[in-house]
Amino acid sequence: MSEKPFDLIHNSLEKEVKVYLRDGRLFVGIMSGYDKDLNIALSDVSVTEDGKTKEYDQIVIRRNNILSIGNDEGILWEE
Repeated sequence: MSEKPFDLIHNSLEKEVKVYLRDGRLFVGIMSGYDKDLNIALSDVSVTEDGKTKEYDQIVIRRNNILSIGNDEGILWEE
């Protein structure tokens, strides 16, 4: 039986994920939480945009900005 999207997201809590945004940015960090609308909270985040990387302690990403969420094993969720 294949897992449902929320199960895949829930199983990624406290693990490193990669969040690709519609505007081309890549967020890599530890998934610290999510809500029923699939807004994502990350900690220890690095953001890559145009070849430049910035670091943040914590960040929240709204679902409507997310293109996909993945990890080293592949895509967990895709819009």
